[in-house]
Amino acid sequence: MLDSKTIEIVQSTVPVLKEHSKQIGKRFYELLFEKAPDLYNMFNQTNQKRGIQQEALGYAVYAAGEHITNLEAIKPVIERISQKHRAIGVKAEQYPVVGETLLQAVKDVLGDTASDEIIEAWGKAYGYIANAFIELEEALYEETESQPGGWEGYQSFYIDKKVEESDNVTSFYLKAKNEKEIASYKAGQYLTLAANVPGEKYTHIRHYSLSEAPGKDYYRISVKREDGHDGAPAGIVSNYLHKQVQTGDTLKFSAPAGDFVLDRSELPVVLISGGIGITPLLSMLNTIVENQPTRKVTFLHASINGKTHAFKEHVAQLNRNNENVTSFICYSSPNEGDRLGTDFDKEGYIDLELLQSVVPSKEAVFYFCGSIPFMEAILKALHRWDIPNERIHYEVFSPVAILGEK
Repeated sequence: MLDSKTIEIVQSTVPVLKEHSKQIGKRFYELLFEKAPDLYNMFNQTNQKRGIQQEALGYAVYAAGEHITNLEAIKPVIERISQKHRAIGVKAEQYPVVGETLLQAVKDVLGDTASDEIIEAWGKAYGYIANAFIELEEALYEETESQPGGWEGYQSFYIDKKVEESDNVTSFYLKAKNEKEIASYKAGQYLTLAANVPGEKYTHIRHYSLSEAPGKDYYRISVKREDGHDGAPAGIVSNYLHKQVQTGDTLKFSAPAGDFVLDRSELPVVLISGGIGITPLLSMLNTIVENQPTRKVTFLHASINGKTHAFKEHVAQLNRNNENVTSFICYSSPNEGDRLGTDFDKEGYIDLELLQSVVPSKEAVFYFCGSIPFMEAILKALHRWDIPNERIHYEVFSPVAILGEK
């Protein structure tokens, strides 16, 4: 445990670190990649360029400092980061260089404000927090590798088939190249791809939600092609997968990971997805249909229009064939074809009014996934409806771990 003096210094200096968190995050990665350039292969370089990774680091640092006497309060953050660390292969021996670099970044950004006493206190705090991560991650490695079909590091899978799900979403059916049993997973989890893209200097790491129910002899990921717009660059890996990777090609993945998983209760479920956020929720929907045929599930999906709407017919078929499934569709900009048919239920967005009109009872478990603005809006709506936090679950594709608390 940390001594009272260290705790006092850390908690009193959290506001200063919070104020400068973005600069500290930026400086940290500059220093880290100078010391250990190989680590470029472990980080999402697109998030680096956009500053998202730096923001996530800054958030994690001051959140840990604020809760240094009760890490249980930020357990969701710790678990989420630990799952990502296990997925990309972070090991205990890498923590010391990260700690040294972080303290140097704090000193570089804060200058004389960061006295030796403050740096020493944060060094002790980092060691304490790092041990919590290492302990949890070691358990995750052991659990992952010892399970039936589990493996260490990255394993080769070949593309059994590619299926276009919409104008910009394609599914990839993956089978183990060694033809051995593959590890099962929980509905909502993801695979982590280590992509060696032609012309790119470093390996690109991406997490892709599994979009099928577990228990099959294959994995399925469904990837949105990011074409780039509003100043955002085109997705390096998504375009590589869509345009270059063909049936029969081989890709490397680490074993399934993630803390956004379907519960095992019999409470009604509400699944709310926006765009490509449908992928983990589709795995949950398929799982409920297969394993809990009496569990009520309401599936709400928001898309731009019918052309961008992935898995539309599949969900409609589940709705038709299963009495426990009810689905609703919102299009923000329906096209002429959409308007001629009856293929969507509302023009606009998923809001509290819609939720209250289509969800049979608020005594349900709510899962949602989509863009950050989409999820911020859904979270606000659920809070306005007084849904307790213990029945609210979401997946954040961005490294920023907690909505509304950045």
